[in-house]
Amino acid sequence: MHKRLTSLFHIVALGLVMALPMAARGETILMMAEEPGCIWCAAWNRDVAPIYDKTGEGAAAPLRRVDITDPIPDDITLERAINFTPTFVLLIDGTEMSRLEGYPGEDFFWGLLGMMLERNGVAFELRGDTQPRAQ
Repeated sequence: MHKRLTSLFHIVALGLVMALPMAARGETILMMAEEPGCIWCAAWNRDVAPIYDKTGEGAAAPLRRVDITDPIPDDITLERAINFTPTFVLLIDGTEMSRLEGYPGEDFFWGLLGMMLERNGVAFELRGDTQPRAQ
């Protein structure tokens, strides 16, 4: 009986340990800070917005838009003020972890976003890839 309880304890403990990184990761969001009349925001909206939600990156970090002419919502904590649009801020549980200021074009955007996610341990699948990244 003792041996079965010990085995059961080990299985439960292993399950909890394996679940910890996922639980600790919290809610991951990519905040896009924009403003009316921003030509680079319009370029991102044309190039990336139509497919963002359909990508592994978009699944790992859903987009939340914030207009910088309005106050930053209370549930967001930034390291510093946003001065350029667009600015993309990786938020985990509402706290800034990384940011990308400006829109460098579609190809560079995906690479830089991928690096932001990897640097912060956010798992995602590359577009057209089936292997998760940043475990």
